[in-house]
Amino acid sequence: MNINEVLHDVRQASRRLALLDEEQINKVLLAVADAAVKHSREILEANREDLQRMDPANPKYDRLKLTEERLEGIASDMRNVAALPSPLGRILEETVRPNGLHLKKVSVPFGVIGIIYEARPNVSFDVFSLCLKSGNACVLKGGSDADCSNRAIVKVIHEVLAQLGIDTHVVELLPASREATAELLHAEGLVDLIIPRGSSNLINYVRREATIPVIETGAGVCHTYFDASGDVVKGAAIVNNAKTRRVSVCNALDCLLVHASRLADLPALCAPLQDSKVTIYADEAAYKALDGHYPSELLCHATADSYGTEFLDYKMAVRTVADIDEAVSHIYTYGSKHSECIVAENEKAAGYFSAMVDAACVYTNAPTSFTDGAQFGLGAEIGISTQKLHARGPMGLREITTYKWLIEGNGQIRK
Repeated sequence: MNINEVLHDVRQASRRLALLDEEQINKVLLAVADAAVKHSREILEANREDLQRMDPANPKYDRLKLTEERLEGIASDMRNVAALPSPLGRILEETVRPNGLHLKKVSVPFGVIGIIYEARPNVSFDVFSLCLKSGNACVLKGGSDADCSNRAIVKVIHEVLAQLGIDTHVVELLPASREATAELLHAEGLVDLIIPRGSSNLINYVRREATIPVIETGAGVCHTYFDASGDVVKGAAIVNNAKTRRVSVCNALDCLLVHASRLADLPALCAPLQDSKVTIYADEAAYKALDGHYPSELLCHATADSYGTEFLDYKMAVRTVADIDEAVSHIYTYGSKHSECIVAENEKAAGYFSAMVDAACVYTNAPTSFTDGAQFGLGAEIGISTQKLHARGPMGLREITTYKWLIEGNGQIRK
């Protein structure tokens, strides 16, 4: 594959997307959703080839795995995106200047968006649907772990596009090689934006190497702070859901912070975790509180590396804090600005935590597992932005548009 030629083709296709109306775009999305289910056998066969090359104990295995149920969910997400209003052409601001100039700030596509991701084949469908709905062409750069799956998925998408007379270059999959990544990161003038989805190592690499704009997504070191006023029943359910609902995703809980006055309740808070065989790395005070109440083979002493780690596995750190300020300080030191939670009945404490914690999503009495585009009503998401420029938190349709100014005059000249 001549990557430079492919990127030129995608750039040209992105310009022609402006000729498609919303009805045509929705027709494509619904057809691809149907095709994903219709061709599930081929997609799952390709996925099994990828899975055979990965150790099931690898935390990425669950992210890589596709099933009939997951494909149905992916198709449902695409139908949801089709049902959403177009993010394009929205008038964000409008004013008439004293000299009579009429100004409108209008939402428009970025143009070409490059997505670099690891063992997440669902991203291929999610990105395509969101990019097409928002008028963007997309360049997919998946990892070698999911290459067979990604190629099967893009083949299905291309078949639908061709059947409907749409330029297939609106979505292209690059080779799963380092060389392809390097070319994409330096595709100035051809790609408008890069969004990496994956580990902190991947995101750091992209941020360091790219010569085109980057929006960081993915890495999540998430905390739950159980306050002195926390409800144990709520807390146990929140901790368990945040940790075990799906351990391989970026909104999964990595560290439980417990107010020192509530250490006696720590066994109850952690009790549901036993069913999922969650290994706990506890500081000295928390270890003593859990010792004899939590399976010994799953209870370990915390080390310096236990904090600030995105486990992506059935593992969790626990640390005792003297007060809410120490909890906030810990999150400031070890968090990734993704999602943080406080369990508290005291409204003042909850308000203080929400104001002081610097993260894209801050929860009170609800688990971080809700950080998700669909849960936020955005349809499928392109990622969770952990930075502060342009977009923050779940990135849906509006977050992958930019804007331009339209100015109408009647012969005015500037003095």
